[in-house]
Amino acid sequence: MHRYFHIALFLSLCFSTLVSGQTQKQEQEVTRILFVFDGSQSMYARWQSGTKIDIAQRLMNQMLDSLQSLQSESFQLALRVYGHQKPVPPQDCNDTRLEVPFKYNNFASIKRVLRGLSPKGTTPIARSLLRSASDFPPCDNCRNIIILITDGVEACDEDPCAASLALQKKGIILKPFVIGIGLDKEFKQTFDCVGNYYDAADEETFKNVLGVVISQALDNTSAQINLLDQYDLPSETDVAITFYDEVSGQIKKQLVHTLNFKGNPDTIHLDPLVRYKMVVHSIPEQTEEHINIAPGKHNQIGLKMPRGGLELKVTSRSSGDLKCIVREHNSKAILHVQDFNTTQRYITGYYDLELLTLPRYVMPNQKIEAGKTTTIAIPPPGKVNFSSSAPGYGSILVENGNTMEWVTDLDENTARQSLNLQPGNYKVVFRSKSSRKSEYSVTRTFTISSGSTTIVKLN
Repeated sequence: MHRYFHIALFLSLCFSTLVSGQTQKQEQEVTRILFVFDGSQSMYARWQSGTKIDIAQRLMNQMLDSLQSLQSESFQLALRVYGHQKPVPPQDCNDTRLEVPFKYNNFASIKRVLRGLSPKGTTPIARSLLRSASDFPPCDNCRNIIILITDGVEACDEDPCAASLALQKKGIILKPFVIGIGLDKEFKQTFDCVGNYYDAADEETFKNVLGVVISQALDNTSAQINLLDQYDLPSETDVAITFYDEVSGQIKKQLVHTLNFKGNPDTIHLDPLVRYKMVVHSIPEQTEEHINIAPGKHNQIGLKMPRGGLELKVTSRSSGDLKCIVREHNSKAILHVQDFNTTQRYITGYYDLELLTLPRYVMPNQKIEAGKTTTIAIPPPGKVNFSSSAPGYGSILVENGNTMEWVTDLDENTARQSLNLQPGNYKVVFRSKSSRKSEYSVTRTFTISSGSTTIVKLN
């Protein structure tokens, strides 16, 4: 077997499996790979069995042949070259050009440009990265990847790291791949901040690295999300999850967590080139940051979030749309507003409840336990009907020990109104609009019982 033939075989085996899996998706994502290729004068240097440019051209052609044999529309390629148009000296830091734009099945065009390269110029890496932002046409369902192939470091006093990070933060590209051809090891740290760096110290390594990088660029790796209960078992499920690109802040994936028919977390596909922040939209929300996905493996993402239920009950047709404000214990922020006669799951802990009844009741420090349901049941309200000869101003007060506390105001625009009140002892203080003296105020005492109706006349 020819010593270089196995790169084609390797790529064909990896990608045929990948592409067949992608075609099962409802909406096929397109991976766009921009090769940023070094055409500077140093590429004429001797390296192993020939010059660097000859070896790079040959192995790139083999890789392109392997990709072409897949006949897939799941990816597009493009080629930008720098340092190939103008010789040095003098140095021209604008010597970078998109030679082959993105298109399906443009392998022949890329090979033709590579074959005709005559390295002669400088190494404007940062400027080439920044210019590549316009190489990617607008696309709603594309992964944009740069593979930088270079045998030198930045020569134009610019910052490739800043250029790469700017493109990532804007969401234009994912973290680039950098393949260093015969670079000194001391330069590795220079490229670590640019992207995923691969050191091709010799011809054989370059051949293998090229295959690995292309495989990762086209791969969406499998993962499962383990939402752990109080026993550290992945039993929590049926909750919405959002994955963010931690660098750009863009939403990369949203789903509702599922357990499969075996009771195991369902398999999802995540891009191994993205570092994620995962937000589980539980109550309260749970966040896991700095998630790195290992390519070519089944990844497991674990997050401990035991939950319990809160059931709010009231047995009355007249309870209407009764609600409860839920806050974390000793927090002023509203966490949730839950309807009565519903059950909602919360992360285990202590919560303060404010029942929006009349009068309102605050129930602090209520415990939600994992795997259990806490039930809060209130008695059905009673009804009070107020009537007067004319509209007026008034307030309802409830007895609380030796004091009276405000409950609600009467509607000043009507002479008759009805309210649902919780059982208890009340007073209403009222003055007709036509009465101009405080002495004409009237006070009525009344009692509310569950399910009963009380009539209060204010004249």
